[in-house]
Amino acid sequence: MTDDPAGSRRRPTGRRPGDSGTREAILDSALALFAERGYEGASIRAIATDAGVDPALIRHFFGDKDALFAVAVSDRTAIPERLAASLVGAPQEIGHRVTDSYLRMWDEPQTRRVLLALVRSTTTAERAADMVRDLLGAHMHETTGITAEDPRMLGVALAASHLLGVALARHVIRVPALATMDHAALVDQVAPAVQHYLGSVVALPGGARRD
Repeated sequence: MTDDPAGSRRRPTGRRPGDSGTREAILDSALALFAERGYEGASIRAIATDAGVDPALIRHFFGDKDALFAVAVSDRTAIPERLAASLVGAPQEIGHRVTDSYLRMWDEPQTRRVLLALVRSTTTAERAADMVRDLLGAHMHETTGITAEDPRMLGVALAASHLLGVALARHVIRVPALATMDHAALVDQVAPAVQHYLGSVVALPGGARRD
């Protein structure tokens, strides 16, 4: 399995007719280049060239690279919603649901591209890390009611850190024992730790049942 999204996409050429098509082309190119090069390495000019547009159009639609990054990694993916959905259900199975949902997204080309953009950008640019932290914090509060000051956030943070480490070892570093492991088997190995971390996350709005 490759973690390089560029190999599976065609470079767009020429101008896109219409505002909607141009905007979408810019977002496609931005997401791909953020995934390949990280936030610092993906310049406005490079994104414009990849999308076949003038750099001025990016500023017209998004203002600056910060805003473009925020839209590309948040509005164009269902990752937060999918993770939020995995929190809903029997509390004693939350570790398995969350682990399965997160690791499955790394196996899917489209969501893996977004995750790579997040990882490569936040680990190389402090500005990108700040933006992603704010975006995810706001979405966490909106979907679960949990704030940064909530004691339950410690369990969420530990679970997220554990899952991220496993995903990086499997898909980026490609540790053989993990890279070749069957998805279901990997979930069975990781889920108990995630269950332990999320044990303090009580019933969420609209959702988690106590069975």
